[in-house]
Amino acid sequence: MSYSIDDLKTLMTRLRDPESGCPWDTRQSYKTIVPHTIEEAYEVADAIDREDYPHLEDELGDLLFQVIFYSQMGKEDNHFDFDSVVDNLVRKLVRRHPHVFPEGTLESRIDPHNRPSEADIKASWERIKAEERAAKPEASAKAESSSRLDGIARTLPAMVRAEKLQRRAANHGFDWPEVEPVFDKLHEEIDELKKAWYDASSGDGPAEAVEDELGDLLFVCVNLARFMKVNPEQALNSTNHKFEMRFRAIEEHLEHEGRDLDGESLEALDAVWQAVKGVEKTRKR
Repeated sequence: MSYSIDDLKTLMTRLRDPESGCPWDTRQSYKTIVPHTIEEAYEVADAIDREDYPHLEDELGDLLFQVIFYSQMGKEDNHFDFDSVVDNLVRKLVRRHPHVFPEGTLESRIDPHNRPSEADIKASWERIKAEERAAKPEASAKAESSSRLDGIARTLPAMVRAEKLQRRAANHGFDWPEVEPVFDKLHEEIDELKKAWYDASSGDGPAEAVEDELGDLLFVCVNLARFMKVNPEQALNSTNHKFEMRFRAIEEHLEHEGRDLDGESLEALDAVWQAVKGVEKTRKR
């Protein structure tokens, strides 16, 4: 026997039953589930990064459960349900892919010998998304005035959101024409950060300026990554992984020699670090 999506929907209804359901599940709200959703999404990403595909199946199920959970709460509040979520998703993706569904239906097909260019597809995608944003009603009376930056979630990780803000602005002409000015801006922000740090350290400037200037520097780094077509989040994750592997190698090296990392000088640790890097370079050849 193999369970289906309908069985999962039934299970979720049972878990949320106020009389016979699970006490923990019945206590949850949209907001209390958010941390779990974020955690499950990161666990999916981690399984992919480790190429642990058997575990990925399990993590994808956990992430799907989050969607079912929100959908059940939406159904209880008469906002939406899982079927309407799927219907909205399919309609949106069909609408955004006229280069695949030319007549706006799942059945329609593009002529493979007359496909639009990648540039045309990208321009169409951005145009359709802009039309969707313009057609959306304001969320509340407190909503900010309309902007071309609308729709970029404020809860995104800061680096991801920075890249999206920059890309959206660039689509409307607010961008450097080439990468060289970005390098210039990078050096400018480094100098400003140094000044803010020295001023704050000597009492001649506010400590808050250091955070502000560091934020500007990171923002430029994301912009530089965008120009170089490098995903900044992936680049930093790769460096995190590299640092972790090297640090673990230092621990193993010292343990093998009967030495305690916490008792070593910085110079001794740096010497082992350089040795570990040398082994890495040898392996890459």
